[in-house]
Amino acid sequence: MLESVKISRRQSEIRQALAGLVGKENPTEDETRSMAALDAEYRANETRFRAALIAEDTERREAKDDLETRGSNEWNELVGRFEMRQVALFLDEGRVLNGPTAEIVSELRNRGGYRGVPIPWGALEVRAGETLASGVVKPVTHAPIIDRLFAPSVAARMGAAFISIDSGELDYPVTTSGVVATWSSSELGAVGGPTAYSTTDKPLTPANTLGVQMKITRKAMKQSGDALEQAVRRDMNGAIGQAMDKAVFLGAGASGEPAGVLVGSYGITSTSIAAAASWGAFRSAVVRFLNANAAAGPGDVVALIRPEVWDKLDALLASDAGPKFEYDRMKENLGGIVMSSNALAAPTGSPLATTALLTTKAGGVAPIFVGAWGAIDLIRDVFSDAASGGLRLTALATMDVTVSRPSQLQILTNIQ
Repeated sequence: MLESVKISRRQSEIRQALAGLVGKENPTEDETRSMAALDAEYRANETRFRAALIAEDTERREAKDDLETRGSNEWNELVGRFEMRQVALFLDEGRVLNGPTAEIVSELRNRGGYRGVPIPWGALEVRAGETLASGVVKPVTHAPIIDRLFAPSVAARMGAAFISIDSGELDYPVTTSGVVATWSSSELGAVGGPTAYSTTDKPLTPANTLGVQMKITRKAMKQSGDALEQAVRRDMNGAIGQAMDKAVFLGAGASGEPAGVLVGSYGITSTSIAAAASWGAFRSAVVRFLNANAAAGPGDVVALIRPEVWDKLDALLASDAGPKFEYDRMKENLGGIVMSSNALAAPTGSPLATTALLTTKAGGVAPIFVGAWGAIDLIRDVFSDAASGGLRLTALATMDVTVSRPSQLQILTNIQ
């Protein structure tokens, strides 16, 4: 603790002690001597306090960056110690929340209304023991990215940015056209005139609510401990992550679902291959990225494919590359390959054909934004499992999806 802080606290104690003594009409000799001693100490401390501030000035400047980020880091450390089992026991038997869990729940309730117990998104992280979360990087809009929560998810591996939003709508202005540099045609010639700098808002709206229901038996509740802690985290994380991945790419845009990347009207370039899967088809898409200045090289591109496409490519020997399979060539060139049977629809037609998606980050901007509002609202159902003493929980999460720049994505259809 800084010396100036210690002195400041001592001064406060002296003032409190003096306030009790000066209020007496007839103080004793001991009390009079005590007032004189406290007064002398207070005056001496004033000099020490000014000296401490001068000595600590250099330390304060060096610690400026730490002081500015301490609030967010302390919150992340608290979230790292959030205990899901406390929430379950609170809803089941009314056990009082305590420690960081109680502090986080209280803070979230102050930020917004919840019918049940609010759970921060960071609490869904599946942990090996009770690890502490470090500082989380923040985008330009100062909305915390939470992609580490669903790090194994397809959306995260495809470069989607997960944005935490307290309330209301959030618009991301994305540049669609900018200024153009021109050369002077002669010694006295003028350069080109000004051009418009245009942006397009990419809104995220709290219009889609995702729900997860969990049933915890009485036996499981009595077995409170790390097993229950990890089970609740793992099941909720897996259920929300699976539904979210599917909605990000295949969301219908109706019946409560957001409009997915492959379904919504985002203006993404879609190319029909109408041929057997091959590295050449994906290479042509990479060339289109390069020509549009959406990638600096094939290593900037990430591909999302079905397992059936991998099966085809990994069994197809490249005719012009020696003893090498098509999948090996694709893996060597692209920045990453993600396989999923959940984020892409199953092959259909005759011959069977499927779809693939390619993404890239241009200028550090994520190709897809996934917004999550507030915290997860965990509500207890007191009737459904009352006969068996079980606990029925419903977790509600509000989410939305949008595309930042269509030029950062390409869809390949009819891959046989």
